[in-house]
Amino acid sequence: MKHQLHPKLHRFMLKLRRIWRWTMHHKKRILLIILALIAAWFIFAVSVAMWYQHKHRHDRFEPGVSFSEKYAKELGVDWQANYTALLDDAGFKYVRLMSYWDDTEPQPGQYSFGDLDWQMDQAAKRGVKVTLTLGRRQPRWPECHQPQWVDQLSQANQDIELMKFLHAVVDRYKNNPALESYQLENEIANRLFAPQCHTFERAVLWQEYNTVKQLDSKHPLVINVSNQSGIPVRGPIGDKVGFSIYNIAFARFGPFGYYWSFGWVPAWWHSYRAGLIELFEHKSTFIHELQAEPWGPAATKDLSLEEQNRSMSPDRIRQQVAYGKKIGMERMYLWGGEWWYWRKTQFNDPSLWDTVKQVTAEQQKGSR
Repeated sequence: MKHQLHPKLHRFMLKLRRIWRWTMHHKKRILLIILALIAAWFIFAVSVAMWYQHKHRHDRFEPGVSFSEKYAKELGVDWQANYTALLDDAGFKYVRLMSYWDDTEPQPGQYSFGDLDWQMDQAAKRGVKVTLTLGRRQPRWPECHQPQWVDQLSQANQDIELMKFLHAVVDRYKNNPALESYQLENEIANRLFAPQCHTFERAVLWQEYNTVKQLDSKHPLVINVSNQSGIPVRGPIGDKVGFSIYNIAFARFGPFGYYWSFGWVPAWWHSYRAGLIELFEHKSTFIHELQAEPWGPAATKDLSLEEQNRSMSPDRIRQQVAYGKKIGMERMYLWGGEWWYWRKTQFNDPSLWDTVKQVTAEQQKGSR
């Protein structure tokens, strides 16, 4: 075998040497071609970004907020008071709500919609518009919120139960006057965290998408992409595309940890992504999750106030909103409504809350 392999290996090495000599002989030309391609892409990307920003320069600023009853309870605040304060005091007109599977169907076929009914009805009374999240994967740790009883089933039966759950939720709220849109499976392709989530299967996502569309074709269905990068290429894409944008986070590599900043990423990069989606997919884009709370080395409730302020503060919230506006997206949902309320009510620190109130007040000023 060695005698048979040696000539092949020898010929392969000769080919590598010839390629290397050719590359060295033409290295200047190759370098110029690479630089030209990079320059062409850069000009194209900036042009698309400028087109997108110019097109949306007069769009009305529409701040929204995400709210998780589960997370408010984790922080130990009155979740109902927290929610109504976001609508009444902070003045948000757009809110993203969660239909966590483990809370909604704690036992097979036994649904508990009372708390979500209340949230939807409170929004309807105030003319607030709701994006309702659907599916196994929804915002807030541990990302996938399926009930324990589902874990005992085979994967095929889990998918069957998931479709039943979608059917129950959509049927329940499709005629609620507060409902503006659905969001299906939060950042479904993001595999960097959420170990509780099963491997992403596109066929199952298609089945979920078709199930929701068959039950309610009137309301738009949003599918989000991940932080900082990515555009939807393979379906399902959704009627709208939401972006998640986090600019500072604590990263851990083995025993080492440090704060990682995406502050070097220019706003036009996201404008470029949004422009591509609008040009080639003919879908509108918006920020469905704009970081406005800490991302530290532990759960926020376990961090000191000083540590919390390292990754989020009133000034950073203002910077985040200004960054979102530079992108050109009129709708942006801030992430952290439970934390601002927690700091205000538990630590007598209204600075974050008051900053957000100033931000939402800007929506009364009309366009940018």
